[in-house]
Amino acid sequence: MSWLFLFLAIISEVTGTTCMKLSAGFTHLLPSVAMAIFYGISLASLTMAIKTINISTAYAVWSGLGTVLIAVIGILWFKEPAPALKIISIALVVIGVIGINLGSTTH
Repeated sequence: MSWLFLFLAIISEVTGTTCMKLSAGFTHLLPSVAMAIFYGISLASLTMAIKTINISTAYAVWSGLGTVLIAVIGILWFKEPAPALKIISIALVVIGVIGINLGSTTH
């Protein structure tokens, strides 16, 4: 169940960050409110996840996969540039998250 909370935390954080971009500096009400709600859900879910998942693992997965997903959304949805260095760096984040996960135990 903790891993489901962690993935809910990741999806909520990514959604909140996307809403942050869409809020245009808090000038659009709906994305601004949605951002706060999704960040709240994310932090509450992360808190539930770390009840049984090591905090180093949970935080690495939460922040790392969140970073990767936001980078992909930036490239695909917001048409940000995707030079080779950015793609390689995204791959390194994924490798780092996998490494921290493999080097941790659940308890």
